[in-house]
Amino acid sequence: MKKIVYSFVAVIVLLTSCEDRLDINRDPDLLSQDAAALSSEIAVGIMGIGATQSSYYALIGGIWSQQWAQSLAASQYRAIDDYTIGTNDYTGGWDNMYDALSDIRNAKRIALNQENWNYYLIATCLEAYASQILTDFYNDIPYTEANLGIENLQPSFNTGQEVYDLMIEDLNDALSRDLSSSATPAPGQDDFIFSGNMDRWVEFANTLKLKIFLRQTQARPSVAQAGIMEMINSGAAFLTVDAGVGLNGDVFEDEANLSNPLYETDRRQLNTSTNLRASTTMYSFLATNLDPRLEAYYGAGNSLDQGDYNSSAAPNSVSVANISALAPIYFISAAQSYFMQAEAMERYNGGAGAKELYDAGVLAAFDKSPVFDSDTFAIITTLDGSPFIASGGAYEYPSSGTFDDKLTAIITQKWLSNYPDNGYESFFEQHRTGIPVISDVPQSDDMYVPGEFAYSVTGATGGVFPQRIVYPNTELSRNSNAPSIVEITVPVWWNN
Repeated sequence: MKKIVYSFVAVIVLLTSCEDRLDINRDPDLLSQDAAALSSEIAVGIMGIGATQSSYYALIGGIWSQQWAQSLAASQYRAIDDYTIGTNDYTGGWDNMYDALSDIRNAKRIALNQENWNYYLIATCLEAYASQILTDFYNDIPYTEANLGIENLQPSFNTGQEVYDLMIEDLNDALSRDLSSSATPAPGQDDFIFSGNMDRWVEFANTLKLKIFLRQTQARPSVAQAGIMEMINSGAAFLTVDAGVGLNGDVFEDEANLSNPLYETDRRQLNTSTNLRASTTMYSFLATNLDPRLEAYYGAGNSLDQGDYNSSAAPNSVSVANISALAPIYFISAAQSYFMQAEAMERYNGGAGAKELYDAGVLAAFDKSPVFDSDTFAIITTLDGSPFIASGGAYEYPSSGTFDDKLTAIITQKWLSNYPDNGYESFFEQHRTGIPVISDVPQSDDMYVPGEFAYSVTGATGGVFPQRIVYPNTELSRNSNAPSIVEITVPVWWNN
């Protein structure tokens, strides 16, 4: 497995357009922790988290959430598609995420010391956001003792449940600070996500809390309900806009080391454009529902059954995944936020406003794709011109249905909206909710239902889907506090 590397030249290019105080000629990693500028630490941390999630984890998540299948004409991602990821694979995801978190943790420490509550909130949001990705993939991770520098090179691991409680505690602490009395400097161009708009960061923090609580609906239902109802009753504001890097098309370039990390990793560094093919799972669902995103997500051709990279089909007959060098990195999309809010309202608040939130999520998901340039309801139609979410539409909200009917609609639409770089969220959600359901028959069977998950044709785990990523050997060998190897089929704590 070739190691995935993403150049941070793009970060330097971005920083050159920012204020002089960013001082881009100094590498924050080579400075003493106290001498690093908040702006530099936040900027590098944002890009580090974004690059890691949208390359390493987007590839794993996209295949495991069955957006993509490994090409029958290449071999790069076979270990993902047949569930054989081992301790020597994908170490870069772990290492790079913690490297980015070291900048974020230092920014958080400096901001606390300076009482710069704006940067403190941003850093706390980013730390919790990245940590949730890690703990949902690996379960127990270093959190309390992570990124303490030379003071502790062998951090202890917190349990997954402890990490969840600590993330909520940290987010509540940051939200409790008086942003109006924050010390200077104020975040601006160095904040590649919201350009210093602190109202948006408050919404981001609340939306992240909502995601953390929803993930616990099966494992700790009382904790999830209490946390979500507290936010609902307090009138907490959630994201209604996309949170990401490059949303205005002003960040990435179609040049080496300057493009979107997923494109850079899969297309440019591997020098091939055919690795990721359309999985029958998502392809068949989009096709059956005449969803025009089929053309936006995949090129011309057919799909490949999940894991069937030994197929005898002609390689040029299978659709190649459409990913763009200029695409933004999504941290939390507006669609995700709306769908999470809809679920929360259905679960705990009598369904008040759930349909409206669901409809807003569907519209935001279409607007996020390159199919439409407007959020006008009238244009959200199937390939034959019929409506999607209006009465009788393909994606109409089942207002008169059961809770399970409504949850199926919400999670299914969230799955579709997470293409192409947030597939790992749908992987986690499938384990939490069982949606999409798992097919009882192979995808080659005439009885296969479009959109149902299918065990990989070449799967090596005896019919059991992967539940996690195993710890990298670099951590297991260097950190005496690292847990023992845990098999890829062992569920994380919230899925037990």
